[in-house]
Amino acid sequence: MSRRTADRWLLLVALPPLLALPGCARTNPPPPPEVRAGRPDRGAALIAQYGCGSCHTIPGVDRANGLVGPPLTRFGSRSYIAGKLVNNADNLQHWITDPQAVEPGNAMPNLGVKPIDAQDIAAYLYTLD
Repeated sequence: MSRRTADRWLLLVALPPLLALPGCARTNPPPPPEVRAGRPDRGAALIAQYGCGSCHTIPGVDRANGLVGPPLTRFGSRSYIAGKLVNNADNLQHWITDPQAVEPGNAMPNLGVKPIDAQDIAAYLYTLD
């Protein structure tokens, strides 16, 4: 058998299993995270009260059309918070209450958000999927 024929044979034998690897299969994304105890309706009001919309675009919140921070559209579908934390309720609440502890020097200021308020803000953000 020639080298060229052997290479073709190897390609025909090796390629199909590689294409069938589970990591290459398309799977449904996991459901968006949620805050079971949070109140999304209160969270939307708190977002307006804390002035989050001066820096972020946030659907469903009046005058939340800021361009300093990233838009928070489809937040519940995101994998990471600030490119650093896995997007889950505990991490989001930590980020909201003390963003400088997560990523020192980032542009998001510490607004003094109370933990109960962060819980409700997170609950609202997770409705944005």
